Formats: sequence, C-alpha cells, structure tokens
Amino acid sequence: MTATWATVRSFPLPVRLLVVNQLGVNIGFYMLLPYLAGYLADEVSLSAALIGLVLGVRNLSQQGMFLIGGSAADRLGARGVIIAGCALRTVGFAVFALGVSLPALLAASVLSGLAGALFNPAVRAYLAQAAPDRRAEAFALFNVFASAGALLGPLVGSALLLVDFTAAAWGAAAVFAALTVAQALVLPPQPVARSGQALGRDWRECLTDRRFLVFTLALSAMFALQNQLYLVLPVQAEHATGSPAAVAALFVASTVVTLAGQVPLTRWLSGRMLRGTAITVGMAAMGSGFLLPLLPAGTGLVGLLPVLGAAVLLAVGVMIAQPFVLELIPGFARAGLTGTYFGLFYLVSGVVAAAATTAVGRVMGDADGAAVPAGAWLLCAALGLASAAAVRLLHRRHRLGPRPVPVDAEVPA
Repeated sequence: MTATWATVRSFPLPVRLLVVNQLGVNIGFYMLLPYLAGYLADEVSLSAALIGLVLGVRNLSQQGMFLIGGSAADRLGARGVIIAGCALRTVGFAVFALGVSLPALLAASVLSGLAGALFNPAVRAYLAQAAPDRRAEAFALFNVFASAGALLGPLVGSALLLVDFTAAAWGAAAVFAALTVAQALVLPPQPVARSGQALGRDWRECLTDRRFLVFTLALSAMFALQNQLYLVLPVQAEHATGSPAAVAALFVASTVVTLAGQVPLTRWLSGRMLRGTAITVGMAAMGSGFLLPLLPAGTGLVGLLPVLGAAVLLAVGVMIAQPFVLELIPGFARAGLTGTYFGLFYLVSGVVAAAATTAVGRVMGDADGAAVPAGAWLLCAALGLASAAAVRLLHRRHRLGPRPVPVDAEVPA
C-alpha cells in the first residue's frame, strides 16, 4: 500500500481526484444496487418479471449508451460529461428513494444507467489525456480505488439498510452529489480536440476500424469473466461451505490482492514485458483459474480453497491485463475520438459479457444449492484461454500498436 500512496502523490491533481472519485463512485453504486432487487420484491412487491424489467432497463441504459457517452466526451469535453454523469446518478438514486410506482422506478433506472454511460468512457478519456506517458499506472490506480469502493459500498449499504432502503438510496445519492460538487470545483477542463467531422462519420470511422474491433472482441472476455465473481464463484463457494459468509471471503480476498499488488505489479511489468505479452499472460491466468474448482476437494473450508484460488487468479489476471488494455485503446483513435473508442469498447464488451453470462447461466441450470457443473467452469476457462490466444496472435501480427515507453522512473516516497 505504501507504493500505491506514493504513486498517487506522484500524479497531478486531476488524476488524483479522478481515482479517488472512482472510489466514491463505486461506494455509492454498491451501497444501493446489490440490494435493489430485494427491495423491489419485498417492499414494493413487484413480480419477478417486473424486477427483471427494472434491472434490465438500468443495464440497457448504461451498456447501450456508452458510444453516446464517449462521443459526448470528445465533443463537449470530458470534464463536463463526468460532472453531468455524477449529477444524473444523484437524481436517479434520489428517485429510487422517493418513488415506488413502476414509472418512477423505470425513470430512476434510466437516469442511473445513462449516468454510467456518460462518466465511464469520459473518465477514462480524461485519464488518458491527463497522464499520456503513465497511462498504465494511472489505470492501475483506477482499478485499486474501484476495487476498494466495490468492497466498501455493500458494507455501508448494509449498515444503512438497518434503517431502511430509503436511507441507503439517499446515502448513495448524497455520495454522488458530493462527487458532483467536488469535480465542479476542482477538476480542471482539458483542451477539446474535435474530430472535424459529423457525429455519424465519427461513429462510422470507429465502427469500421477492423483492427480495433478485433482487439475489442478479443478482450471482451475480460469483462465476461469478471462477471463470474457474481455468478459461478459465489454459487460454488456457498455450496462448498453451506454458508453465505463464504461469498464475502471471495470479495475480500480479491480486493486485498488488488489493493496490495496492483500498482507494484503494473510498474514491474511496464518496464519488463511487451504489452501484448502481458495481456496474454493476464487473460491466460483468468481462464486457468476457472479450472481449479474442477480439482477434487472436500467440504467446508477445504472445499472453499479451489474457489478461493479461482477468485485470486481472476483478480491477478485482471491486475496484469486491464491497465495495459486501457492503455492501448487511445492508440487506436486519432485526435478527437478517444472517448468514442472507449465507448465502443465498453459497449461491445458489455454485450459480450451479457451473452457469456447468459450462456454460463444456461449451463448451470437451476443450481439452487447444488455444485456448479463442470461445463460452466470449462466454458469460463475456454473464454479466457481463447482470449489469450487471440491477443497473442494479434501481438505476433503487430496489431496492438507500438509499444509505449516503459515506466522506469522511480516514484517519490
């Protein structure tokens, strides 16, 4: 953690603000969203179909609008789009606190989803411009603070739920309101380099960039496998131990590994390994981790070890690959299109992740306390290993762009 804080201090104020901002974003998000389905079922008394509609609308509003959010960052400036996204999520979560009718819940879902579609690509485009020579390190820090927020958010939310869901919703809205004000006061604007053509031509240029589309498809498995921290891994952990508390152990282990190792690992790899090689190793580690639960194991804590090992390898793989993936994306885009390229990357990755998770869910069937079938583990492993092979092929064909300058400078203590 000492290296992490030293690295934070070595960056200019805008980068420091945005990585801390991501801590707040994930705290606010995970204070509310993990408990939303239960609230809709138990307190609002919605049917399973309507709960699925509300949650699906939120997801579609975010995933389906990433391209628009990225283009808005390119044309209007990332700073304004980041602030607007946080403000919209403030309103969306406040509506969750105020409204129990289906139209109000759908409106809250649309607003909170659109908010994510705005600030997610905008934040990454801003970071890419603010730290052009240290992008991998900046995105590594981003991952550290995001992971910490994802762990702390549910803890804060569960404490507020002792009052009621409305308290959790207002608390989450307050977090985003504070982030909105902080960014409006402190985050400086960046020069806006527009593409010089109509929006439709921007999208056409991005959507017809075969080199980037192949890169995006090859790496979309990264998000599909990350999603399994919420599906196959917790199901197997609870089956092995018979206790829901085992699920918390997965999240704690994953977060602790990320907090302790992300920044030193990224710095070490930056000067010693080609980007394509590092991403290949990371994706192979993610995929290989899903083979561990196929090993014979007992029950109780012993039975948890293979699942815990899979969660740790998943975290390590993400730590290796993700900063370099995000570092490479701006290299595909010409001036004025960085946000658009980030938006397309997240749009495609979200669609692939949803399809992959659906496929894994079908293979699992109705688990309901049973062990996750071998087919689900093999499918996840195949996704990761196929992605590693695809990245390796792109690397050998020089399709990942030039290697950035290694980060060799010492970080001040």
